[in-house]
Amino acid sequence: MATDQTFPLDPPRPRALPVPPPIGETVVARWTLVAIAGLFLALVLVLPIAGVFTEGLRKGIWAYFKSFGDPDALASIQLTLLVAVISVPANLVFGVAASWAITKFDFPGKSLLITLIDLPFSVSPVVSGLVFVLLFGAQGLFGPFLAAHGLKVIFAVPGLVLATIFVTFPFVARELIPLMEAQGAADEEAALTLGASGWTIFRRVTLPNIKWGLLYGVLLCNARAMGEFGAVSVVSGHIRGLTNTMPLQVEILYNEYDFVGAFAMASILAGLALITLVLKTFLEWRFGDELAANRRH
Repeated sequence: MATDQTFPLDPPRPRALPVPPPIGETVVARWTLVAIAGLFLALVLVLPIAGVFTEGLRKGIWAYFKSFGDPDALASIQLTLLVAVISVPANLVFGVAASWAITKFDFPGKSLLITLIDLPFSVSPVVSGLVFVLLFGAQGLFGPFLAAHGLKVIFAVPGLVLATIFVTFPFVARELIPLMEAQGAADEEAALTLGASGWTIFRRVTLPNIKWGLLYGVLLCNARAMGEFGAVSVVSGHIRGLTNTMPLQVEILYNEYDFVGAFAMASILAGLALITLVLKTFLEWRFGDELAANRRH
């Protein structure tokens, strides 16, 4: 026997409350803030960089390129590249190893290692250079031993490399640690259960996952290595043609009133900085999702 059945209708949805108008500034205030920000950037960033190239080209393009014919200038460029070629790969290896150990394993002293990685950010570069002088100088802790074996660190290329490595080694590690923490260890554990070796896991699983963050850190490390002044100035001794990097050569030329040569040399550093900025911006635009963990950190 059929019976009448009543099916309850969907309960009525609560009426949406009216959305209050957004609280914001007026158009005049908005454009005033934009103008202030643009003016600040122009005064602090754009005008100094434009001034570097303007002063370098003040006497013409021929005088600009002629300033690079100085043997001391060429030696400073070669030395800067040499120091960067040594220090950046060293920091790359250390940064990857430290990030792998910190994010994939638990061990005593892990917090201390993270703190030590951040140490160069809190120590003045001049102080760090002075520390190397106290350690490896002629009157330093290891000075007599180095002198007895004919080894020279301070006022030589090894001292420049050590000082540069010290001030730049946090960059790669600090880019990779938050990225690898966000990714976790699930991929590596899955590869391990399938029988992959440690090197295979790193080469085919971990490295592809961190490659863009790694490149990002290498760019920042290279920019700091080429532009470092404080620590390098303490350990170099300012020996012309031997221990003067590009920033030190700029100081020497400027103090000798060779403004064209000084600003021409500075324009190379500025150009390297602009190239680094363009590459950094491209990486942030193209691979923003993979680098988001760094920004959250």
